Amino acid sequence: MPSRAVILFGHGSRDPLWRVPIESVAAQLAVAQPGLSVRCAYLELSTPDLPAAAAELTGTGAQSITIVPMFLGTGRHAREDLPVLVDQLRTAYPAVEFKVQQAVGEDARVLALLAEIAAE
Repeated sequence: MPSRAVILFGHGSRDPLWRVPIESVAAQLAVAQPGLSVRCAYLELSTPDLPAAAAELTGTGAQSITIVPMFLGTGRHAREDLPVLVDQLRTAYPAVEFKVQQAVGEDARVLALLAEIAAE
């Protein structure tokens, strides 16, 4: 069975507190699925970037990496920047399968929870 991994991909910020929610999701995922390697990566202003996170995971033997865009919607970064980065990863690591999920904010479960929170 191929070694699976997940990269939670966010925009990034100079403010270190901005990272806390994404890192919390990573920690919860690691506890829920202990055999799954989980990393966070950022487009800009934070480290590691996507190529560095992918290099680390492939270096530990990951053969299948799912990239989860931690965006509320599919804006320019998810629609234009991310596909270019993923194409570069596929070229750099041809033996590794890279999958990209839809932006988390487009999942009906997330939208329902946001509506529930907003109604409180």
